[in-house]
Amino acid sequence: MFLHAAIVLAVMAAAFAVSIALHAGSEIAMFAAALAGALAHGAGVPARHIVEGAFTYFDVILIFITATFFMNLLKEAGGVAHIVRGIISKFSRNRFMLLLLLTLIMLVPGALTGSGTVTVLVVGAFVGSVLSYMGISKDRAAAIVFLCASMSAAAPPINLWAMMAAAGANMPYVGFTIPLAVISIAGALFSMFYLGWRGRDVDAARALREIPEPPHGMNWTKVLVPFLIFFGVVVAGRVWPFTAPVVGLPLAFALAGAAVVLLSPVKLDLFGILSKTIDDLLPLLSTVTIVGMLVQIMALSGARGLISLSVVTLPIAVLFATLFLVLPISEGIFQFAAAPLLGVPLVFLFNMKGYNPVISLSGMAAMWPLGDCLPPTAPVGRAAVMATGYDGDYWTFLRRCIVPAVFIMAIGTMYLVYSHKLGFLARG
Repeated sequence: MFLHAAIVLAVMAAAFAVSIALHAGSEIAMFAAALAGALAHGAGVPARHIVEGAFTYFDVILIFITATFFMNLLKEAGGVAHIVRGIISKFSRNRFMLLLLLTLIMLVPGALTGSGTVTVLVVGAFVGSVLSYMGISKDRAAAIVFLCASMSAAAPPINLWAMMAAAGANMPYVGFTIPLAVISIAGALFSMFYLGWRGRDVDAARALREIPEPPHGMNWTKVLVPFLIFFGVVVAGRVWPFTAPVVGLPLAFALAGAAVVLLSPVKLDLFGILSKTIDDLLPLLSTVTIVGMLVQIMALSGARGLISLSVVTLPIAVLFATLFLVLPISEGIFQFAAAPLLGVPLVFLFNMKGYNPVISLSGMAAMWPLGDCLPPTAPVGRAAVMATGYDGDYWTFLRRCIVPAVFIMAIGTMYLVYSHKLGFLARG
């Protein structure tokens, strides 16, 4: 049994490596690995398992689409430009407040969508422009955008890595809000201030000339009301769980998007914005879909069980000493597939050893996004480089990320080691 699973796993790894070497892309490589694993297992092409796997994370895909559509509606309505221009106008002479508010702007899109790529697409170019006006070099600006985008993806309420690992472990996605907020906000603030504190005062006049002016009629009320509707719907379900109607996150984002459409000072091309949303999300959605297929085939063939057994039999000290490297590297190779493949057995192990599974998974879920700048995939890292206009050596950009990444990984490791003492954070 173990030999069979090991052979299947080796075949899948070989198929993945060959596909990557042929520049097939991470999604095609994972699909090739899944098919190779099914063939090596003797199951042929198991259509039922492929379809089942494709729908494993269908609810997550709905959240991605509705949340990103909401953010794109707000952007096209002029809400994002209004926020950025308002912050520059008021705080151009106060570097501390400017960096603080830029961090907040970077955190919101990913926190609502679960995707660092969406953060870069929606506000990365705006924030990169402001950072350049502050005298921050392109490589540091790219690092700031990437690190804050990664922490926005790790921030609550939507953390895809925690959601996928929790789903695989039959664990409710409850209690993650405060643990994820602490580590993601701390990581984003450290990244922003460490890399962005040195520079010059903002040339407010130049910045306001170059940042697109929002349509006439856009104001703070029209920007904030959609967010109040979204958070109101989410909070109502938690404050009055037995009386408030059950409203899932996709519907909550849809209601917030409807508010943007109704309040927008200009007519929005809904079909065009939705088409652009799907185009932007297609790599992410395909990755999540293929991950479901891959995990399904690995479970069918026993390869997933072999990985789980290998993980849970490691000494706990070895895990504490290596996970801060293993998790980002696995994300750089497998993308979101790393969460169900490694996260599920680790959740079981930590729970069995008496560690708090919510705190432990929160620490891991904040370290995985750091791998999104690592080759061969590097989706968020490359997006940040393009959004900020950095055209230098990619490894110089990676070196700029090292110190903040070490800070974030240190907090994540502390979450793992002292999870039983930090259990008081797992509320709500």
